Amino acid sequence: MTAPATQELWISTFLQAQAAELGAATNTLLAYGRDLKDFAAWLDHRKVGFAEADRDQIEAYLINCDAQGLAKSTRARRLSAIKQIFRFAFEEGWREANPAIQIKGPGRQKRLPKTLDVPEVDRLLQAARETGRTPTDRLRNTCLMEVLYATGMRVTELVSLPVSSARGDPRMLLVLGKGGKERMVPLSPPARDALAVWLRVRDEAEDQLVAVGGQRSKFLFPSRGKSGHLTRHMFFLLVKELAVQGGVALEKVTPHTLRHAFATHLLANGADLRSIQTLLGHADVATTEIYTHVLDERLSELVLEHHPLAKDPSNKG
Repeated sequence: MTAPATQELWISTFLQAQAAELGAATNTLLAYGRDLKDFAAWLDHRKVGFAEADRDQIEAYLINCDAQGLAKSTRARRLSAIKQIFRFAFEEGWREANPAIQIKGPGRQKRLPKTLDVPEVDRLLQAARETGRTPTDRLRNTCLMEVLYATGMRVTELVSLPVSSARGDPRMLLVLGKGGKERMVPLSPPARDALAVWLRVRDEAEDQLVAVGGQRSKFLFPSRGKSGHLTRHMFFLLVKELAVQGGVALEKVTPHTLRHAFATHLLANGADLRSIQTLLGHADVATTEIYTHVLDERLSELVLEHHPLAKDPSNKG
């Protein structure tokens, strides 16, 4: 296969293949695209293209990224994108060798995910019941938070849920995850109740819209914006508002911390890693194992705070 004539064509052809063959998620493709455009611009400045770039030039680019003060995780992600495109180029016959194959990355700093304890989650759920301009908004907010905490879904999966998945008082929801992979997640009784109430109110609003010439939405959480459903950004702002209302530290609360809370609370109550892996939609159980470290850390904190032997002996009283 003949190599593309321009850097832009290299990137677009690579991204199209990732989407078609591997079912890469939109956010992954956007990140690859940004990283590769930055690398392409750096090469352009040196009058070099993807077809000629060698190992020394790739390593020089990574050194430049380090000199800019980019985080280890960002540099690791950029190298990953570069490795992927050169491997693709080699497999497609665009290059006779892969110049990135032996380059080792900076590694990622292993930071434990922030999570929430059960009382904090309870305060967020209560805040959802009380926060919103209208009763309809409050019912939607309650449903969003109950379903998120009950299922551990990714935010994109939650906001883009089709309404058809919620019909018939389901015990399980079918979720379309990364790479187009489907999985089933169970609903807790509170989540099922919140879903049933929201569905009834949502359908009434949709009926009124159709009566004045509007179109019925296919999404569980409809919006009149371009996407047709509540956006990730709007949900992020909602969660921050609930943190304020519920008296939970703002820096601890993001949509993703509810996913982390779901996993750590399951683990603390005896669920096995394989089950949690399936529920979260992780491709590799190694990704799920991070929650064992989160749990270990929290247990250590509890011991240090509450065990009598951990207290300062000089405070005997």
